[in-house]
Amino acid sequence: MSAMIRFGIDLGGTKIEIIALDASGRELLRRRIPTPQGDYAGTLRAIAALVDAAESELGERGRIGIGIPGAESLIDGHIKNANSTCLNGKPLRFDLESLLRRGIRIENDANCLALSEAVDGAGSGAQTVFAVILGTGVGGGLAVQGRVLTGANRIAGEWGHNPLPCPEEDTPAPPRCYCGRQGCIETWLSGPGLAGDHARNSGESLLPPEIVARAEQGDAACEATLRRYERRLAKALSVIINIVDPDVIVLGGGLSKVERLYRNVPALWSDTIFSDVVRTRLLRNLHGDSSGVRGAAWLWNEMQEKEMRGNE
Repeated sequence: MSAMIRFGIDLGGTKIEIIALDASGRELLRRRIPTPQGDYAGTLRAIAALVDAAESELGERGRIGIGIPGAESLIDGHIKNANSTCLNGKPLRFDLESLLRRGIRIENDANCLALSEAVDGAGSGAQTVFAVILGTGVGGGLAVQGRVLTGANRIAGEWGHNPLPCPEEDTPAPPRCYCGRQGCIETWLSGPGLAGDHARNSGESLLPPEIVARAEQGDAACEATLRRYERRLAKALSVIINIVDPDVIVLGGGLSKVERLYRNVPALWSDTIFSDVVRTRLLRNLHGDSSGVRGAAWLWNEMQEKEMRGNE
């Protein structure tokens, strides 16, 4: 496999996507299928079928990286912290390596987003990139000098399961997070969190795109919901800046498409950042909703492979 064709797979809650990149990062192939809901065995079969079809089409066997909405336990290698809960407690790497007949690399999907945007995306050339997924859930990932930082416990960047700092006391509390805790950032800043906050405060059930569209049309309740969301996002990101001090924060996920965030959030976050100047840039991802799958492919990096062999 010296040609370094890379397959990246994004194992999401609603879709599984595969991409093939050549050694220069040029896209050779991309396919998507629905995720078998709550079906671990079906998910394994779906991934294997995607890889088999892609390799048949390209006529070449490749290296495989997979982004997942969770992490591997350091105790037994089984999956932990996945909001696709059918993965939790399962030996995903072992099962897939058996099916695919080769070694694979698995990483958290937010880390894959960070890697993709650090290598050839919005954060290209930056020393430190923190990536945020604002979608069905809320994730965070960190890339330093073009490499994923996983941490001693493989939870580096797990920003979404910290409490929201300084919540407004008069705001109705969100429901308990799937992780079992109350008040996680994810319950405030995810797509369902935004919709739930609007429903609790206005009595009207709307999807996030409807809230954004109505705010643009002058709807006062929707505008108030987005302003609350922006304040919370600014406070939550200020903690990241105070601790990590990244050059770039890149947003991904469905809510990354809300253009006003890039203007309004940096205007708010200085109030809670411990610095006289804030040079961190808040940017939209360059590669769209497929950035994570590109990052999964970049888990196989030719230069890093050479460095690893040189250190053996």
